[in-house]
Amino acid sequence: MSTKAGEKGRTTNRRPVRPIRLGPRAIAALVLISAIGVVAFGWPLLAGADSGLAHSRDAPWLFAALLPLLVGVVVAVIADSGLDAKAVAMLGVLAAVGAALRPLGAGTAGLEPMFFLMVLSGRVLGPGFGFVLGSVTMFASALLTGGVGPWMPFQMLSMGWFTMGAGLLPGPDRLRGRAESLMLAVYGFVAAFAYGTVMNLYGWTIVPGLGSGISFHAGDPLAENLVRFLAYCTATSLGWDLGRAVLTVVLTLAIGPTLLKALRRATRRAAFEARVTFDASGG
Repeated sequence: MSTKAGEKGRTTNRRPVRPIRLGPRAIAALVLISAIGVVAFGWPLLAGADSGLAHSRDAPWLFAALLPLLVGVVVAVIADSGLDAKAVAMLGVLAAVGAALRPLGAGTAGLEPMFFLMVLSGRVLGPGFGFVLGSVTMFASALLTGGVGPWMPFQMLSMGWFTMGAGLLPGPDRLRGRAESLMLAVYGFVAAFAYGTVMNLYGWTIVPGLGSGISFHAGDPLAENLVRFLAYCTATSLGWDLGRAVLTVVLTLAIGPTLLKALRRATRRAAFEARVTFDASGG
């Protein structure tokens, strides 16, 4: 009798692991940080010719705003979902692993294995923790490799959006197996190009003229600059982004299912969103 009662009392251990839900405070924090990011990336497109573009000067302000907002997202998610320190600890472990993976391929035809880990982690942890994980991973990677510069907060934002997108994909409670792996692979392929495109926008507006057809011209109509930007992406980074996208797809399909199970098992043991229940008849 006591054994059966104990089994009834442990009702949460075998539940399907769902991504960490977003409450209203977490949504507000993510909307605010994303709005700041959009402005930070896009303001040069709307600036006049005499504005004096200086991403190197606005980067410290962006970084100063980014860090407290990231902490705010974590606090909001924890408050809305009732998580504990184990969730933050898992976030730190995944960020460390991602930071260690990035130097393995960075600089070689865009082959960056950390991207597939961010896709899978975002899928398991959800959009809120996914955004924080992507940003913190890029920050830790910059410290590890010495890649600290004015581009770093922009990389943090881009990777945060990349990982958050995986957490927003449909069917987190129902979709499993090969169908889920295919969906994540397609997302990884498309989002790898999106990450490269967003980061190109940062670099394109500050790089001196490469040619009349692809250079940024401050103060020109937005449509004309966007045409030049597409030409710039095609000419300078298409091959690099393709390497990143293909590697993400290959790793997601090859070892993604196994890693997804491991991540979900770890979150289950960490009792994310678990609520203790007791069986009154077990006494």
